[in-house]
Amino acid sequence: MSVAATPKSPPPTEPSVPAPTAVPPAATATAPVARPALDWRIRFGALSLIWGFSFLLIKVGTEGYAPFQVTLGRLLSGTAVLAVAMVVRRERLPRGARTWGHLAVAAFFLNALPFSLFAYAELTIPSTLAGICNATSPLWGMALSLVALSEDRPTRRRVAGLGLGFLGVLTVLGAWQGFSGLDFTGTAMALLASLSYPIGWIYVRRTLAGSGSSTLTLTGSQLFLGTVQLALVTPLFTSAPDGFPLLPTLAVVALGALGTGLAVLLQYGLVEEVGPTTAQMVTYFIPVIATAAGVLVLGEQLSWNTPVGALVVLAGAALTQSRARGGRASGGRARAKDHP
Repeated sequence: MSVAATPKSPPPTEPSVPAPTAVPPAATATAPVARPALDWRIRFGALSLIWGFSFLLIKVGTEGYAPFQVTLGRLLSGTAVLAVAMVVRRERLPRGARTWGHLAVAAFFLNALPFSLFAYAELTIPSTLAGICNATSPLWGMALSLVALSEDRPTRRRVAGLGLGFLGVLTVLGAWQGFSGLDFTGTAMALLASLSYPIGWIYVRRTLAGSGSSTLTLTGSQLFLGTVQLALVTPLFTSAPDGFPLLPTLAVVALGALGTGLAVLLQYGLVEEVGPTTAQMVTYFIPVIATAAGVLVLGEQLSWNTPVGALVVLAGAALTQSRARGGRASGGRARAKDHP
């Protein structure tokens, strides 16, 4: 679930983490930040749980609302949380039509499109599969960055990770048995959602570096533009809901307020405190938590190839983001992200 936060200088080699909802570049803090009362490990665990349960919340939300309505409610709730944070911190909105135009494109690829695709996908596929598809975002990202970003040079380790990761995808999907039992359209939508995140990250790196605005300002403005986009599209494809069922409504509000609002603030704080490398490790916990939540809470079925393939995907993603010993990530800047 990604929310773009734009760097004042190029972020680390992107896209290395999704996500998905994902996980865009963020600005480096310009002033010292007081150490939070909660230890970073507690906040890291909370962030993992919030993003891991997002796929379950999407599934519950679609039981009472159309996918576009779930996405609109999610973006609206997330925008409200970040708007309050911006007021408290006395942040100013970005200036310039050019910046707002780039943010509108980022909002489409990092919020409106992937959030909607995941919501539609979970009409026909389990939340466990959606969470695992989200974990492929770093793989798509590395493949795209090798083409689009000249500073990202292929190495044997990263190419091996790419191959291993997609082998894991084939394992999850049960390629040897002809993908039987899977809804092709829903699975394709979830994979396209994961692909959308790195497209957005690369766009942000190319267009919004050096904008001069803070991460929080750019993220909040981007979510607002994503909300506007969904507010225009939703009435064209859905009719007004007959009512507001309790559980789906609570799921959508929690999805936005926690998974798209609070989570961004948590991750931004983690990046500032422990650095992007440690903060982005949350990526590897998300599919594990999403799978456990789907099985234990929703009673979704799990065949052996799903967890095995997921582990292979995560191993491949880790290799694509690894550096040679003594190596240095390009850009060396922090970033924040939002899933899935």
